[in-house]
Amino acid sequence: MIRVIIIDDDSFICGSLKTILNADPEIEVICAGASGEEAIRLYEKLCPDILLMDIRMGGMSGLEAGEHILRRFPEAKILFLTTFSDNEYIVKALRIGAKGYLIKQNAEAIAPALKAVFSGQSVFGGEIVAKMPSFINEAAKPDLKEYGIGERELEIIANVAKGLNNKEIAEALYLSEGTVRNYLSVILEKLNLRDRTQLAVFFLTL
Repeated sequence: MIRVIIIDDDSFICGSLKTILNADPEIEVICAGASGEEAIRLYEKLCPDILLMDIRMGGMSGLEAGEHILRRFPEAKILFLTTFSDNEYIVKALRIGAKGYLIKQNAEAIAPALKAVFSGQSVFGGEIVAKMPSFINEAAKPDLKEYGIGERELEIIANVAKGLNNKEIAEALYLSEGTVRNYLSVILEKLNLRDRTQLAVFFLTL
């Protein structure tokens, strides 16, 4: 059973989320709150498996609360659910260590997202993934030498984060698809990551 706390300052949305999630036999909503301050208090008291939290609330924002919680509990699993897909919010959520960022209108994706986060994955809605290439274009080129990542590997990582598939990366870098696959396997092993999504998130949070 996945124990979830919901934090949202809209009581109607909070009630709707409870109804949706409690209908799933694998999920139990153990508590709900309406502010960032409550999120911190309830997390410290109940230690849920996942904190499902809005971003913009009166007083302390969800991002501020999430940052506070993750400083004290680095293993905390926080999934942001919001009506806002602003680049600044998304980047901040990634950088503080959130496990996901979904748009509220996509209600049917919430329960599957919680299960994915519970199993160790990072989850980002389609609207968020579509914005990731713009983050790459705005970001300074990171130095990954401390991870043993070379210049060519860095190019491949950046292209993965832009959403390119192996064929597109191969064409862009004048490599074969097989070579790209081999590079990716080595990169994931060096960074101790499981898949392309984790690789993209890793790159974006540097």
